[in-house]
Amino acid sequence: MKQLVLAGAGHAHAQVLLAWAKAPLPGVNLTVVSPHALAPYSGMVPGWLAGRYRFESICIDFQALCRAAGAHWVGGSVARLDASRRQLWLDDGQSLHYDVLSLNIGSTLRPPDLPGSLVLPLRPLGSLANRWNTVLRGWQQAPPQERRPLAVTAVGAGAAGFESVMAVVQRLRRMQPERTVLGRLVSRGDHWLKGASEPARRRARRALERADISLQLNQDVSPQALAHASPMGQLVLWATGAQAHDWLTDESRRPGLAVTPDGFVRVDNCLRSVSHPNVLASGDCAHWDSPLPDGAQGLAKAGVFAVRMGPLLWHNLRAVLSVGEPRPYRPQRDYLVLLSTADGSAIASRGRWGFSGPWVWRWKDKIDREFVGRFR
Repeated sequence: MKQLVLAGAGHAHAQVLLAWAKAPLPGVNLTVVSPHALAPYSGMVPGWLAGRYRFESICIDFQALCRAAGAHWVGGSVARLDASRRQLWLDDGQSLHYDVLSLNIGSTLRPPDLPGSLVLPLRPLGSLANRWNTVLRGWQQAPPQERRPLAVTAVGAGAAGFESVMAVVQRLRRMQPERTVLGRLVSRGDHWLKGASEPARRRARRALERADISLQLNQDVSPQALAHASPMGQLVLWATGAQAHDWLTDESRRPGLAVTPDGFVRVDNCLRSVSHPNVLASGDCAHWDSPLPDGAQGLAKAGVFAVRMGPLLWHNLRAVLSVGEPRPYRPQRDYLVLLSTADGSAIASRGRWGFSGPWVWRWKDKIDREFVGRFR
């Protein structure tokens, strides 16, 4: 029997499992490795932060998917990979042999230590629920003498930073209207909401103003600057650029596997590792090694690409297992961006246009619910 291992509970692997449940490959054992059985869908995380969804309703249950697909689920995180020996080690010391390995493990963030501030990194998503619930309990249960004003600072002015600061500030204000909650979105660069259209950015700027949240570009985001940014209590939402997991940044823990200098797995246009074709990678953990149609290198770390990679990953895993021929992935140049503003509205951006309003939120909500509903 051949051994196929899917490491990670990402959007692409969810689609592979769904396809496998309908058409399993004979002579192949399928194993799925993930630290958490419930995998949040990134598109619904801002709505959950804002209190519009229960955590369970935004998650894909990978244990249930494995049961439906006849696959074996293993709870754990990847700690080491020897691609030449086709061996994978988990954080509990368990080892798995594979013939074909697929990595869809997402990314992480390494926020600095900020004395006097509570730091909430927005990646990895699987660990976010416990951290956010701890923040909410502390906010709700604080005795009257400790209910001082709070500054909420989102570091990173991309979609994650914008949506999270809008959600968190407005959620905390609703929970305790008598307490002062200040909000700001900061970035060390002079651009924000990269990839969004100018009309969409204008609408996002107005949404920040309505929520009384300041936008501060070209700011010092060093630990020293952030630690002294507010005289009151501070909650820092860390939403900077995606970072590779520790084992991928340490050559001794993934000997021979081709990665970028910052640890992302280099893949060809069929999602295969450029050094080990029996290892595939998709989503945030992968680096697109082929030039894009416009000559640019690499793909944005956006969930839309992981979702669209799913069907192709399924096809190419079959090809590596000697069923059919591999097909290249063709990234779309323009894609729809839907941004929640946590006030019953949302912003849509694609190409050069942008719209906003409650109808965009209803549209986004419908798309997201239908995507997650496919896996139930």
